Amino acid sequence: MNRLLIPLAAVTVAVVAFLAFSAAYTVAETEQVIVTEFGKPVGDPVTAAGLHFKTPFIQEVTRIEKRILEWDGRPNEMPTKDKTYIVVDTFGRWRIQDAKQFFLRLRDERSAQSRLDDILGSETRNAIAKHELIEVIRTTKDREPAQDAVLVDAPGNLGMLYPIKLGRKKIEQEIFEQAAIKLTDFGIQLLDVRFKRINYNESVGQRIYERMISERQQIAERFRSEGAGEAAKILGKKERDLLQIESQAYKRVQEIRGAADARATEIYAGAYNQSPESIAFYEFIKTMETYQEMLDRETTLVLTTGSDIFRLLKNIDRKP
Repeated sequence: MNRLLIPLAAVTVAVVAFLAFSAAYTVAETEQVIVTEFGKPVGDPVTAAGLHFKTPFIQEVTRIEKRILEWDGRPNEMPTKDKTYIVVDTFGRWRIQDAKQFFLRLRDERSAQSRLDDILGSETRNAIAKHELIEVIRTTKDREPAQDAVLVDAPGNLGMLYPIKLGRKKIEQEIFEQAAIKLTDFGIQLLDVRFKRINYNESVGQRIYERMISERQQIAERFRSEGAGEAAKILGKKERDLLQIESQAYKRVQEIRGAADARATEIYAGAYNQSPESIAFYEFIKTMETYQEMLDRETTLVLTTGSDIFRLLKNIDRKP
């Protein structure tokens, strides 16, 4: 009899241990548990860490993450309000707030990521389509439009920075608020949504570069035009100053020459005006110099007999 009791007791202990092992489960600090019975949740989610028990063989344990999770969206091409196509790459942070609702609607994180892609991607597309490009890429709002001082008088909007009414942070907040409401139905609490990267579409980027090149060329042409104008002013002033200097120099030369001639005449007059003979000799010398300057082999001179110049020629053949 004792021989039969020992194996029976061992089997009983093994069965009890197996049942206890099947009924017990632990919950970590980083997770929460949904107990299901034939696939349906039973009771409230178990969120307290430690040892817990369930009905063995009938109930199953589904573990759900309690920590903050990340969502990294795929870069998507979308148009802005001004029809500029950009590639927007976004990311977010979320966590499972209502584990039971999450289990009923989504079951696992893979389905949740897919739902986040749909909702956040859609809200991002809607927000981008409602705002200008400058609003998406700038963070400062209520910014006064500024223009390069060099281009103040330039035609059109060259160099103009348009005013920013909202800015990137406000657009991110708009996406967050709209998406958070929709994700609540899935037991998800959205914590944050941000733009990770914003790039131009390849074709749009090329047009942007061409526009930048055009603006720089216009600025360069403006500088060249202003430089040419300044060069013309400098050259004109140089010519005017040069003519003025030459005129003053010529005037000074003539004054010096006139003074010298007057002084020379005064000296000659003082030298030749000492006697009648010196006066006659001086007249003779000057008349000879005049003949030398005005007469040559090819010159024909017609003079009256009463001319002072003819006076010496008239008596050239007279014998003393």
